Amino acid sequence: MTTHSLSELLEEELKDLYSAENQILQALPKLVKKASSANLKAAFSAHLKQTEGHVQRLDRIAEILEIDLSGKVCQAMKGLVEEGGDALKDTGPSAVVDSALIGAARRVEHYEMAAYCSTRGMAEQLGHADVAKLLEETTDEEEAADDKLKAIAQDEVFVEAAEADDTVPSSRPRSSR
Repeated sequence: MTTHSLSELLEEELKDLYSAENQILQALPKLVKKASSANLKAAFSAHLKQTEGHVQRLDRIAEILEIDLSGKVCQAMKGLVEEGGDALKDTGPSAVVDSALIGAARRVEHYEMAAYCSTRGMAEQLGHADVAKLLEETTDEEEAADDKLKAIAQDEVFVEAAEADDTVPSSRPRSSR
């Protein structure tokens, strides 16, 4: 890829985000199905609806900038989704599988947050305040999704996974489950 201007780079970044979000739309239903924790299933389901909104926002941005966002494959997301697919194949204890799903999903969220933040900065610099605002809305939702996953992990899933782990030192308090 050779870009000669910040405007061209912005367009390429938006295409990358569009591809990433569409890949996530394909992956999230599988995470919902595989998750055992009711809270995790709900978080994945809610984020699926949000991701549909992210694609709609990107479509609005494409209209504003009069560009076509199709035709590019986000290789980073392809790799993250592929790597996360390993957790979908896991047959271990449910809390351990859920822990793996959370790890995979949080890596995706962090990629998205970084991509949206830098793309928003480009839009701001180019004077596209309306585009920057739409990108910021999505960034905020990605951060909230990551915070939700972190809370589910720390308050529930990791706790249950540790309780079921035979290698945890006996000095660690365990529940009677």
